[in-house]
Amino acid sequence: MGERKWKQNQRYNIYRFKQRKNRMKIFFARAMNVKIGIIPLPVYLLLFALIVTFVYMHDLKSDILTAIAVTGFFGFTFAQIGKSLPLLRSVGGAAILATFIPSAIVYYHLIPDDIIKSTTEFTENSNFLYLFISAIVVGSILGMKRETLVRAFIKIFIPLIAGTIAAAAVGLTVGTMLGLGFQHTLLYIVIPIMAGGVGEGAIPLSIGYSEIMHMSQGEAFALVIPSIMFGSLSAVILSGVLNVMGKKKPEWTGNGKVDRFESGDALPLESRDKDKESVFNLSHFASGGILAVSLYLVGMLSHDLFGFPAPVMMLLLAVAVKLFRLAPANLENGAYGVSRFFSTAVTYPLLFAIGVSMTPWDKLIAAFNIANIITIVSVVITMIAVGFFTGKWLNMYPIETAIINACHSGQGGTGDIAILSAAERLELMPFAQVSTRIGGAITVTLTLLLLTQFY
Repeated sequence: MGERKWKQNQRYNIYRFKQRKNRMKIFFARAMNVKIGIIPLPVYLLLFALIVTFVYMHDLKSDILTAIAVTGFFGFTFAQIGKSLPLLRSVGGAAILATFIPSAIVYYHLIPDDIIKSTTEFTENSNFLYLFISAIVVGSILGMKRETLVRAFIKIFIPLIAGTIAAAAVGLTVGTMLGLGFQHTLLYIVIPIMAGGVGEGAIPLSIGYSEIMHMSQGEAFALVIPSIMFGSLSAVILSGVLNVMGKKKPEWTGNGKVDRFESGDALPLESRDKDKESVFNLSHFASGGILAVSLYLVGMLSHDLFGFPAPVMMLLLAVAVKLFRLAPANLENGAYGVSRFFSTAVTYPLLFAIGVSMTPWDKLIAAFNIANIITIVSVVITMIAVGFFTGKWLNMYPIETAIINACHSGQGGTGDIAILSAAERLELMPFAQVSTRIGGAITVTLTLLLLTQFY
């Protein structure tokens, strides 16, 4: 009798153990389905514990593995917060928080120095930013139809030029009326906003100003950088508003397509070669990634030899590859897959890295006086509004042309990423690069040439 009872207890204990084990499995499976960005909750908690441990041990390295963990954890954390806040999530809150909150917490020393050092060293030494841009630009271009590419690239200059002229006129009028002065408004607010960012805009402008106007470069740089930063922030927020408008008025947007004549998927190759190639193939994916990197390296070489901007050369080469059918369909599919991977997995980690290492909070808040704010916002709004209505007149999608114009008000390549992320249209990166790089270069060159003649 006692032995039978003992066996029953054993069977019962085994049954209870299996039940607990099954419940644990179910709980863990459910927890793995809860995600912060793309990170499953158990992995997210593990990353948190690891980062805290390495920071405590002062052993947080700046290698690629650590950088993936740190930027991924913080980037998706801030993005998730931005997506969860009721009002902010509607105007690109994920991109705004992932970029500008890290900048603020660095400035106010609310994040450990080890994390700042690790992130900054990796971002500066790895050229992480341009890996992202090359993947998005090359993949987006090779994923377009050839006819759309030619038509859209030609037409996109019209809203860009019209927006630049109108924004300059409005900005000068508003700034002068608010007592900032014509010269100050032109040289330190309007031109910097449209100069193409820090590296390609603020630095050459400050060098030119210092030589022509006999002032120190540091003084000139300090005067132009706040307008660039706040102009970029304004463009990010307004691009988020444009995204909301596109959802409410679907007839105004191509959801990443620029020209109304474009139809079908973003990747027309899929249907054309369905019988021959799969859309996603690891070998093609890897080949597409190597192609994107190779084109950027050719761009770097052209910059070293001839001073031509590397991203612009890369963009032109990608356009040539597409126009002259120099890559087979499977390679174009692979490059497009690479761009989709980067837009999904890398955007918010990169924005966090940009916020920590490339976005000085003190320069941003330096623009926070009422006259500057009104003038800067008037420039950006005019640029976007003219892009919208000109695009509509050209039978293009007005939301897309307005967003591309907004990139002309951004913080260079970093601004393009933040603006397009807020607008949820990273596939517009090739057009954004035209707006930022070419538009910015023309703005800086003409400004310095005219200043030489008339100052």
